[in-house]
Amino acid sequence: MVQRQLPKVGELLELMQFKKPELDARTRRLDAALTIGDLRTIAKRRTPKAAFDYTDGAAEGELSLARARRAFEDVEFHPDILRPAADVDTSCEILGGPSALPFGIAPTGFTRLMQTEGETAGASAAAAAGIPFTLSTLGTTSIEDVKAANPHGRNWFQLYVMKDRSISYGLVERAAQAGFDTLQFTVDTPIAGARLRDKRNGFSIPPQLTVGTIVDAIPRPWWWIDFLTTPKLEFASLSTTGGTVGELLNAAMDPTISYDDLDVIRGMWPGKIVVKGVQNVQDAVRLIDRGVDGIVLSNHGGRQLDRAPVPFHLLPKVVREVGEDATVMVDTGIMNGADIVASIALGATFTLIGRAYLYGLMAGGRQGVDRTIAILRSEIERTMTLLGVSSLAELEPRHVTQLTRLVPVDGSAVDARA
Repeated sequence: MVQRQLPKVGELLELMQFKKPELDARTRRLDAALTIGDLRTIAKRRTPKAAFDYTDGAAEGELSLARARRAFEDVEFHPDILRPAADVDTSCEILGGPSALPFGIAPTGFTRLMQTEGETAGASAAAAAGIPFTLSTLGTTSIEDVKAANPHGRNWFQLYVMKDRSISYGLVERAAQAGFDTLQFTVDTPIAGARLRDKRNGFSIPPQLTVGTIVDAIPRPWWWIDFLTTPKLEFASLSTTGGTVGELLNAAMDPTISYDDLDVIRGMWPGKIVVKGVQNVQDAVRLIDRGVDGIVLSNHGGRQLDRAPVPFHLLPKVVREVGEDATVMVDTGIMNGADIVASIALGATFTLIGRAYLYGLMAGGRQGVDRTIAILRSEIERTMTLLGVSSLAELEPRHVTQLTRLVPVDGSAVDARA
């Protein structure tokens, strides 16, 4: 029989310890975000539809993006038991320098459109976390201002080869002079992908006011106040503005880009050079054989060719062919630290995050990017501890099984290329 008694005042007081309220609204909402998905929810609530959809969307039916995310969801981990991993080391060496975590911030265009702090928030957050930051050719903060925001950290520059080659060459020279240590030569954007959300939203650079955008602005006054009271939104490295994203890309990009262009840029660039946008094994082998410093398996976040190969699925095949010592990075679809751990286990040297970073930016500026990094760091450390590994070097393919719902038909082109 249960014994009952009158409540004791001292015990009641112990239970009535009230948490000190957080008065800062930004800190309060970011503290409540426990996952990148939570940051995405906050970002969607705080950002106009056209800007959010530009970040969140992908090409055509958005199948490439959905498949990339599903590939990470379809991971089965195999932990080791009775292997203490109390002190987890997440640091690594990448392209001749250190990184405190096995991921860096990927290049993203028009970043001040999402939140006015833009690339400055990303670069300064990366500096604080000890990870690389990549500035896009289509960035809205200059090479020099990114260097000022991250003066002692790892700055990388992503290069598009323009129809007017002198523009690209000038950007390479500026990035080198500013001390950027790595160039990402991007090869998957000869023309713009069909980003249908942008077309349906009438999205353009700079944003155009319509009845729809005004109605959409009513519950988001903070975004418009930032937009209207800060420097004009424009490309920091290009003079071309005005039009839809597709029109701007098609006007600037050159579908004749070739290995000759890669050779020219390699001759100009004094630092490390990686090729971003590799999507099959043969190209990976060819590039490593030509002596590039690394490759990024990427389908541009699903924003170019829909139904493109899933980079995470390609990863173990590429590593087998090019060797474990080659620098192979991967992006597209990463939304959890466990995705990063799985990539490292299957042979990736490093990973890059794009949307995850932008969701944090839209949710809370620099503080939001810090929160993105903190969430991913916590997930990486927890996953490694539960797997029984103390360092990234201890992660092996045996820790991961890639389950798949996309099984190639026998004799298909996919099998032949693999």
